[in-house]
Amino acid sequence: MTQKLHDSAPTLRQAIRFLTAAAIGAALLFLSGLTLTGTVISLVIATPVLVLFSPVLIPAGIPTVLAMAGFLFSGGCCVAALMALSWMYNYLAGKHPVGADQVDYARMRIGDKARDMKERAREYGQFAQHKAHEATQTHAS
Repeated sequence: MTQKLHDSAPTLRQAIRFLTAAAIGAALLFLSGLTLTGTVISLVIATPVLVLFSPVLIPAGIPTVLAMAGFLFSGGCCVAALMALSWMYNYLAGKHPVGADQVDYARMRIGDKARDMKERAREYGQFAQHKAHEATQTHAS
């Protein structure tokens, strides 16, 4: 029985790991408690000030938020356009950017469909021309 206890007992390395993890966990738990306490105290102190200045802050905050959203949106559009231009440049330069295989596959599929439609239009035109020729021959007789 003591052999089983000895085999299942943690090694010194495992014990040190456990104690280190427990110490770090306790420190982080203490810091999260301090953060929560500081947040609650700040909210208690700031609430009367926010209520007092809300007639000024809210009308000033709405356009500020809208302007910030507009700047962020236009910046995002600018970044997206630059990325698209960079991708197109790399694709046209033959550098094979990510997604080039899918673009090539789509281009081939569109080309195949265009050829099929052209062939069908030619066949339908010949069919319509043949029917028109038959119709003029039957009316002439």
